[in-house]
Amino acid sequence: MGEKLKITLVRSYIGRPEKHRKILHGMGLWKLNRSVVLNDTPEIRGMVEKVNHLVCMEELKGTE
Repeated sequence: MGEKLKITLVRSYIGRPEKHRKILHGMGLWKLNRSVVLNDTPEIRGMVEKVNHLVCMEELKGTE
């Protein structure tokens, strides 16, 4: 598999629903403009879809 996703928090979660905060924290995004690299799974894609207005996602191909 080897595919990864680089997810960056680009908008603040202040004033957002608690559900959105829990999703971001579950992905390891605590601070603005910080990035995490996660495996490309349907679960992570679903989490990104829920908060896509707060994050920026890019695919990293061939990364182990």
